[in-house]
Amino acid sequence: MSESVPIVGIDLGTTYSAAACIQKGRPQIIPAAGGQGIIPSVVHMDRSGRVIVGRDARAALVAMPNRTVAAIKRQMGSDKKVKLGDKEFLPQEISALILKELKDAVDNLLGPGEKEAVITVPAYFNDEQRRATQQAGELAGFVVERIINEPTAAAMAFGLYNMQENRNILVYDLGGGTFDVSVLETLGGILEVKASAGNSLLGGEDFDWLLVNWMAGILKERHGADPLKDLKAKALLKEEAERVKIVLSREEKATASLPVVMFHKNKPLGLEAEISRKEFEEMIEPLLQETLNKVRDALTEAGLEAENIQDVLLVGGSTRIPRVRELLYEIFQKEARKDVHPDEAVALGAAVQAGIKGGNISKDEMIVTDVAPFSMGIAVMDNSFGPNAREGRFSVIIPKNTAIPASRKDTFCTVGDYQTVASIEVYQGEHRWVENNKHLGKFSLEGVPPAPAGEEKIVVEFRYNLNGILEVTAKCLSNNKSMQVVMQDALSRFAREAFQESATSLEALWKNAPGEEEPQAQLDIDSYLDDEDFTVEDKDHQAMEEEARVLLKRAKKLKSAAIGLKRKKLLDIIDLLKGALEGNDSDNLAGAIDEATDLLIDVDV
Repeated sequence: MSESVPIVGIDLGTTYSAAACIQKGRPQIIPAAGGQGIIPSVVHMDRSGRVIVGRDARAALVAMPNRTVAAIKRQMGSDKKVKLGDKEFLPQEISALILKELKDAVDNLLGPGEKEAVITVPAYFNDEQRRATQQAGELAGFVVERIINEPTAAAMAFGLYNMQENRNILVYDLGGGTFDVSVLETLGGILEVKASAGNSLLGGEDFDWLLVNWMAGILKERHGADPLKDLKAKALLKEEAERVKIVLSREEKATASLPVVMFHKNKPLGLEAEISRKEFEEMIEPLLQETLNKVRDALTEAGLEAENIQDVLLVGGSTRIPRVRELLYEIFQKEARKDVHPDEAVALGAAVQAGIKGGNISKDEMIVTDVAPFSMGIAVMDNSFGPNAREGRFSVIIPKNTAIPASRKDTFCTVGDYQTVASIEVYQGEHRWVENNKHLGKFSLEGVPPAPAGEEKIVVEFRYNLNGILEVTAKCLSNNKSMQVVMQDALSRFAREAFQESATSLEALWKNAPGEEEPQAQLDIDSYLDDEDFTVEDKDHQAMEEEARVLLKRAKKLKSAAIGLKRKKLLDIIDLLKGALEGNDSDNLAGAIDEATDLLIDVDV
């Protein structure tokens, strides 16, 4: 891609979304229609078939709930369609409509033409959710070459001005629909993620629905009517719940007041009920405690205690709830930082990543390393049941929170007499049995010499890089027969027909967009898709340079404490990467990265 193509950062949130870019060396939010910095992640389709996104769509949520969709982020990665008006859409198509609104704002500021985007996702999004997010961005007209984790992005927004000290940072990200926590370390210009944990189905939306159930319970008790069975009444209660929650973040009491919620037996039913902050906190306490359990998990996996954390960053609108600060203070015995905007930090951090990638921020100013959010491995036979061996045990090859890029391998044996094919099924997750984890793909290694069960050995190697690309190799040791497959969080994993169908559907909507006289340009499907489910794509040279710099920084860091043979290996790695970076040969650079990754695995254990 040409270096002249603008690169922006995008926070595609459950409740609000925003785009940002680097201007005069600093990340800035790009104003959307009407001048708002962030827009509600709400989509409405009016009766003429026009799509409206943002504040006007949010205003229609109560009046026309059957024509409006909110909180679609919670359904990303699902193939279940969502009804919008008289049409149905996949979750990534709804998200594409939100991103198109941001794309228009970006074009308005930076001019028309091709734009690249760095889009953020919760750290605990799985492979399917990340792929759906990337597809949404491509459908909206962006070229999406990087997906980064939201807590990492928030830490980048903070770290841009705080890289001079060695510090441990905990990012507590409680948004509208998801919760993430990440532990990071700043050291010598490196922002290194040590561990992440979270729940992609826990957030402010859950607090709202607890309040909705409380209000609905009052109406049932007083009038014997269930407002949750009435679509408009339910939408009214949801809107009032959000207002009450916000009031309780600054006041000790709030009143839920709705003159008319619904009609029951031809009579209007209203609601007037008071709730205290203490009552609300008791209501949401179990959910908040669940987030603290994740905080403790992340600390444990990072090998740190609470007292080792120098800075606590709060991200996401739900962190404005006073009880959140109180609970975190009890753990860390320090106030959370207030110099990070909870609603804008993720978008600003994504802009920092975009600035590094686009050359607007020096690559030497900040190098970011991340971790694998989930364990990755294969399905194997479990022989612990004796003669009743069970298929489908999950054998982890790359554990969660492994620093990436990473390379790991394990050796397995055949399970059947004289079998000539080894089936490799790849999964992602933490459960012992693969049926409870996410299936990423499968392939077969043919040509295994027929032999009694257990005699033939198969080495399975996983290589996982900064762009979320997982390369799996299976090799039979006795005859060196091997097969390699690349599975990646890329649009190419979606079928051509499905993407084309989505693109065509959305183009028809954009032709009807308010204020547009010309139809949107045809999406270049062929530039985004390949025919095969598993493809090996040419690596982007700029992305490889970034990966090489990360490896170089890590090698330099390890060298300071290494002795003997380990130190010599690290010096070799440093010389190898420096030489490759000085040249401009992509093949040499790719080879150096592969060799350096293997050497680093040997010394960093």
